Amino acid sequence: MPTDALIQQINEQISYEFAAEQQYIAIAVHYDSLTLPRLATLFYKQGLEERNHAMMLVQYLLDRDASVTIPGVQAPRTQFADVVEPIALSLEQERRVSDQIEGLSQTARDEKDYLSEQFLIWFLKEQVEEVAKMSSLLQVAERERHNPSRIEDFIVREAFDAEDADPGAPKAAGGAV
Repeated sequence: MPTDALIQQINEQISYEFAAEQQYIAIAVHYDSLTLPRLATLFYKQGLEERNHAMMLVQYLLDRDASVTIPGVQAPRTQFADVVEPIALSLEQERRVSDQIEGLSQTARDEKDYLSEQFLIWFLKEQVEEVAKMSSLLQVAERERHNPSRIEDFIVREAFDAEDADPGAPKAAGGAV
């Protein structure tokens, strides 16, 4: 059984993941309102991915007989100055989540909770991919700030929003959507 401190941290991470889901949906709606369907779809998918991350953490706590807290979250940011700003915010968010997951992993290691540490390894790998993805997208967006259709072309050309299900991913509570 994870310690109370780790259970509390995982419950906090569930909150962060749901907040990230909401932020990505808000970004997707922003792009939808600008008739940028590829960017909108990318961020709708990102929102779903964050929701699934939260549900993986929920399932892990359930599997370990730990208490689960489903939190409320603050309203996401919905106003952006241009097409680049939401992507920059996304990269910031992914870097912050990476730090949070590293903190969870460190707590598990410090507490010699090897089961939790092993569970969190998948999330560490996922964060490396997410930061790299948003970093690349931001570079393109900054370069093509005044021609957003080229950002959309990049997403299509690089199959940027096409991700295969990871068979090594933890199980999500309620099943993956």
